[in-house]
Amino acid sequence: MAELQTVASSVYSLEQPEWSKNAVIYQVNTRQFSQEGSFRGVENGLKRIKSLGADIVWLMPIHPIGEVNRKGKLGSPYAVKDYFAINPEFGCEDDLISLIQYAHTLGLKVILDWVANHSAWDNYLVSTHPDWYAKDHYGNFRPSPWWDWDDIIEFDFARPALREYMIDAMSYWVSKFDIDGFRCDVAGYVPKDFWEQARSKLDAIKPTFLLAEWESRELHEVAFNMTYAWSWNETLHGIAKQGWSLDKLRKYYSWNERAWPKSGYRMTFVSNHDKNAWEGTQYEQFGESLTAAIVLSVLGEGMPLIHNGQEAGETKRLAFFERDPIEWQAHPVGELYQRLIKWKKKVTALWNGSYGATMVQIPNSQMDSIFSFVRQLAQEKVLILINFSASSQSFVLIDAFCEAEYINMLNDEMHSIQAGQRIQLKPWEALALYSGPQKLD
Repeated sequence: MAELQTVASSVYSLEQPEWSKNAVIYQVNTRQFSQEGSFRGVENGLKRIKSLGADIVWLMPIHPIGEVNRKGKLGSPYAVKDYFAINPEFGCEDDLISLIQYAHTLGLKVILDWVANHSAWDNYLVSTHPDWYAKDHYGNFRPSPWWDWDDIIEFDFARPALREYMIDAMSYWVSKFDIDGFRCDVAGYVPKDFWEQARSKLDAIKPTFLLAEWESRELHEVAFNMTYAWSWNETLHGIAKQGWSLDKLRKYYSWNERAWPKSGYRMTFVSNHDKNAWEGTQYEQFGESLTAAIVLSVLGEGMPLIHNGQEAGETKRLAFFERDPIEWQAHPVGELYQRLIKWKKKVTALWNGSYGATMVQIPNSQMDSIFSFVRQLAQEKVLILINFSASSQSFVLIDAFCEAEYINMLNDEMHSIQAGQRIQLKPWEALALYSGPQKLD
């Protein structure tokens, strides 16, 4: 058994940076983030992002957008025309440098969205290196054959020269602009060994943080710090809107505990640019269960993502191919995120990956409706109770491990919890309880 454990630990060799132990990530759509739709508009909002408790600012693609087969008036930022250039819609190099430098003075990391799988039809590589692109059965350039991606064409990563070019392009943004890493679009469509090559070259410049838009544990072996918890989001959405069994959520966490490396971060999200644009606002997606979903995303295992505008109530589906600025306002969702994240940062049991505690299920008398678990490290204990149903529930907890004197992290009320004690929860209500020495400022 010891030998097997040694082999397993050597496979997943990537060490997480200490600064990421309780980090939260925030997604920025530069086009929609401010009325200006520019880097300066983002820079002006960095203090607000910091005040939420975020640590990583993810900028959606900043490159010029292709004009051939463009969608809408402004096009998709994921149709990259030049990997070494900046979209003039957003500003100039000095504007980006200023944004990054100011973010760093605030203690924020900045990662760029990187689109390695495909480019725009009018990227100069199409004419200078047509052999770098995948071809269909007729020998023509190929958009993804299964999706409505006709504004892009796919690369062929069997070409060593393409790999070298792509890594050089990524390195350019790290070395010249001091970028802290990348969110890698459809990372699973690109060979895993390419990302491992990229990681090696990038880390030789500075330690970088890599997020994969994909859900595969193998990506954590060498290349990626964090992957998307797509199945977490899909499960929460199914429970909220389709009445899925809570056992599906328990299966997710069992899978996460047993089949994934403890050191690998999973990104738990209630919304993102894809979800918002194509499936609806956070309210359309989760309805009355929104608060419960946010609580679980922040206090359960995983690094939480905030999509820009969620904290303002995410009042609309942002247009993807046009200008459609976010309507900023103070909102209870922003207050909820801010409060939960303050607790997450203080309580070690709530930290990310191997820095934090594993969730331990607490059985209860209404397992069809109530999701209950504890996370504990040393003298700090967190008990989360969520009613994932549209009716009030009365239940008891059936494990003395839950017993303690708690403060409710949502409203500062005190609770004494004992096994066998009857607890009442309203429809979709969450209790987030903490026992330990920490206090919220």
